[in-house]
Formats: sequence, C-alpha cells, structure tokens
Amino acid sequence: MSDNVQKLVDLLPQLGEGILVTLQLTIAGAVLALIIAFILGLGSRARTRWARVPSRVVVEFFRGTSLVVQIFWLYYVLPLPPFYVELDPLACGIIALGLNYGAYAAEVVRGSINSVPTGQWEAATALDLGGVHRLRRVILPQAWPLMMPMFTNLLIQLVKGSALAAYITLHDINFFIGELRKGTTDTVFAYTVGLLLYFVFAYALTLLMNALEARAKHKVGQGPSLREVLRLTPARTAGTEVRS
Repeated sequence: MSDNVQKLVDLLPQLGEGILVTLQLTIAGAVLALIIAFILGLGSRARTRWARVPSRVVVEFFRGTSLVVQIFWLYYVLPLPPFYVELDPLACGIIALGLNYGAYAAEVVRGSINSVPTGQWEAATALDLGGVHRLRRVILPQAWPLMMPMFTNLLIQLVKGSALAAYITLHDINFFIGELRKGTTDTVFAYTVGLLLYFVFAYALTLLMNALEARAKHKVGQGPSLREVLRLTPARTAGTEVRS
C-alpha cells in the first residue's frame, strides 16, 4: 500500500493536468449544452414548422445516438473526405458533450416552459408584452427554478461522460487513472482513487448548482435566500422580520 501511495504522489502533476482537462471539458461542454438547449428547446415550441421540425430532428438524433460514437465520429470521421475538417481533441470532446447533453437539456427547457401556468402567459399578453419580453421578464424567471434540478442531474452526467475523452488522446482524470494502474499494477487501488476523484468533482458541482437553484427560487419568491440556505442569516418566518 505504501508503494501505491508513493506512486500516487509521484503522479500528482499528471493528476493536476487531468483535473484541468476534465474541468475544461465540463465547463465548456456545459456552456455549449446550455446554449443549444435554449435554442432547440424554444425552437421545439415554435409555431412555425420550419423552426419546430428541424429542432425536433436534431434533439431526437443526438438523444438517440451514442455519445461514444459521436465523439469518435468527430475525431476520426470528420477529417476524412468529403469533410476534411480536423478538430483539436479538446474541441471534439466539448462539441460532442455539448450536442449530446444539449439535446437532453432542450427537453428540460421545453417542459419547464410548458409548466408555467397559463395565467402567467395570459397576464403577460394582457400587459401587451412582445414575445421576447414575455419570455425574458415573465416566463423564463419562473421556468428557470424548475429547470435547475434537472440541469444538475445532466451536469453530473456530463462530468461522467467526459471520461470518454481519454479515448481520443486527451489526458483527463480517466487517463490519469489508467497511468496510475500501470504504475502500481494494483487495479483495485487505481480505480478506487478514480471513483473518489469523480465523486468529489461531481459533489462540488452539485453544491454549486444547489446554491444557484436556491438563488433562482428566492428571486421568484419560492424559497429562502442563498444566505439563509448557507445559514448566514436567520430564515424568515411569517410575521417576523430579519433585522440587520
């Protein structure tokens, strides 16, 4: 066991590199997925078929095909004729993660917007708000808290999906686990370290998303403020006020 720990310490520089690559994949992939989710989610609700049909086709295609195949296609097939487009491995990983999880998140966006009570839509229409202002000022602030729990689940799935990037030569956490297994020849130790690394990474993101969810709910009056969640201020109760 002491030899295993020593090898782990020796590989810490590689671990730092792996965490950085996984972090880049996670953040950039999540941002791209969020953008795609809103484009496809809103497009799926469009009244015009030219926007709704392509959005549904893209969503169903990327939900219905394997993330592994998508990553391999971008990395190995795209440089071949007739495409001749060669992408950096990191870019391949980010695009594949963004497209795959963006398609799943698009359904979250569509369903959450549809869950906003009809009365809110009617009230926004009665105020003579245009379509963009109606979404931005009335609908999305109420739909956003509904999206957050499902976005959290998808973000954790994205973190775990980023491990596939090791198969296209990226030196992420999964690659580090493989190097640790080769160096220690102890499969149990290496993959136990890997499990703990991914758990810590995912749990930290969960805490962050929970804080964002609490903030989103408080802004629409559905829950305590972030400071109250973190117990930095006493929670408000009926008939009482918080004094500064």
